[in-house]
Amino acid sequence: MTNAQIGLSVATPIIVGFALLLYKMGVLQRAGAASAVLASVAIAAVLFFNQ
Repeated sequence: MTNAQIGLSVATPIIVGFALLLYKMGVLQRAGAASAVLASVAIAAVLFFNQ
């Protein structure tokens, strides 16, 4: 596993957790939280498997 893949494996769950936390606090709406989670997972998957 390269350093970039390790970074993606660490950063993506943090982003997802932060989006869910903001949704629970009422800062983000459901659509905003869902789009943040889907975008971060999609970007991480593309970058992870293209290396």
